[in-house]
Amino acid sequence: MAPLLTSALALASLLQGIFAQDTWCGKNYMASQPIVPPGGQFPIPAVSSKPLLALRCAPVIKPYLPEDASSPAGFLIDAPLTFTQIEGTAPIDFPAHGAHGELVVTVKVDGRTLAKGFVAINATKAELPFSLKELKPQLAPFDVECSATYSAPGVKGKPQTYSARTSLAYLPTPPDGRSVTKMDLRTGALLAKPANGKGGAYETVFPIGFYTNFGGYLDTNLSRIDEIKAQGFTVIHPIPSYDNLTALAQVIERMEEVGLYLMYDMRHTYMNSTAVTEEVNRVKNSPALLLWYTGDEPDGTSDPLNATTNAYDLIYSLDGYHPVSLVLNCENYFWSEYTAGVDIVMQDAYPVGINATFSVRWNTSCTPDYGDCGCDNCEGNFEDISTRMDEFAERNFINGWERSKAVWAVPQGFGASEYWSREPTGKEFVVQSVMGINHGGLGIVSWNAPTTDDITAGASMLAKSLATMKEFILSPHATFEHAVSDRIDVGFWTVGGRTLVLATNPNYSPAKFDLSKVRGQGVKALSARQVLDSGAKLEGHIIELESTGTGGFILGV
Repeated sequence: MAPLLTSALALASLLQGIFAQDTWCGKNYMASQPIVPPGGQFPIPAVSSKPLLALRCAPVIKPYLPEDASSPAGFLIDAPLTFTQIEGTAPIDFPAHGAHGELVVTVKVDGRTLAKGFVAINATKAELPFSLKELKPQLAPFDVECSATYSAPGVKGKPQTYSARTSLAYLPTPPDGRSVTKMDLRTGALLAKPANGKGGAYETVFPIGFYTNFGGYLDTNLSRIDEIKAQGFTVIHPIPSYDNLTALAQVIERMEEVGLYLMYDMRHTYMNSTAVTEEVNRVKNSPALLLWYTGDEPDGTSDPLNATTNAYDLIYSLDGYHPVSLVLNCENYFWSEYTAGVDIVMQDAYPVGINATFSVRWNTSCTPDYGDCGCDNCEGNFEDISTRMDEFAERNFINGWERSKAVWAVPQGFGASEYWSREPTGKEFVVQSVMGINHGGLGIVSWNAPTTDDITAGASMLAKSLATMKEFILSPHATFEHAVSDRIDVGFWTVGGRTLVLATNPNYSPAKFDLSKVRGQGVKALSARQVLDSGAKLEGHIIELESTGTGGFILGV
């Protein structure tokens, strides 16, 4: 269940502040410290002996604007059946024989019905249309009540009822020049107009780029921004502090000129409401602004548990036209409390070149209760990334956040320091990124640039390929399948008669994947186009991958 910030949580937050100085992810890590279980683990939901139904609803787009009023808007209805007591479940009784029938779902705002229709039991992303003309845009979100009734076919008696709540953002037209970043909650993808501020239609954006040094790098040579654009990246995440505001303004202006999106970082100031207010008001009117970023590993440093939600609420009161993000470093430490304050949660498992069981920095062991090895509760392989992505997605589902919060990945773009014996190769960088994408990642922002030429080249290759691949990965009409064979990780996105296949080999030896083992893909492979080559090729229906090789192919061209 999604935890509430109760008095008990406030006490936990206070204790965190006392002990945070010498802990990471709530764990002691120095040899002089005792082993003390950190707490804060995500609760495992109870299991039910009877089927449960969870009614969930969300707007298709966040936010809607007056420009959208001429087209049908919609609410997404999910009605998963489960035997796990996830958020919002209630028992459902089916007839002993025959079809289960349907739900009758009603969506209301302020007691007025906006949408109503039949929704199949166990439906995913069923869409109920409504008209924005029924509402007047406002800065505050509308409270939305969704309800469903179920009458089992042929069974007399009182209908079973289910309910859920959500919010609807229908904002006034922003001031001239201010950008708007929408989220398509069918996929979690971002939608934005071109970053140059010269107009144009909303398009899907797959953010790919680096946390990039501001001081001594971006601020001293604006031509580096031109180079980043030429390398195919779509976003820059300047790393604060921004000591020179004139230089910051020049950097953002050059990003606007070349058409690169800005991910604005307030890691050092997000708990200071005065500073956040100043920064948001300073930057919010840039047409390049894509999203805000608050906590940088707040779980690692044990920031107050309400810090991210406080910042989120303040940012939305000042802007509201751009989503808010953060990155979590810990595998399982007060995850819900920190994630409550974002639209986009990122994970940064860094597995390359670590000793996952013994800290080379602190000369202590690493366990779920103790130690810091640079990658929390990791095994030191690429699957640390896919496991972390899957855990985040599962927790979103359990909390009822699968529509409202997207997950991004932060690949390791550094090494040869602290816990990491070496930097990844360019091919290893691509493996990390694709492991994230194949497991639901909708953005790739690596720590950090400048990095090695090999990593830059691999990242640039991937970025340029994503200009094509995003039309599959971010499509609300795509159906997705996933396969793993001998550790080879493969994602399939099908739109119409074409399929994007994205395969990556985390093995340090060549490997093959047979597309004929996946229904329908072997025939499609006879007509294919390669769109990403990081050590892979397609021979007939066999994908041949080099050691740490990755390939992307569009089948059915």
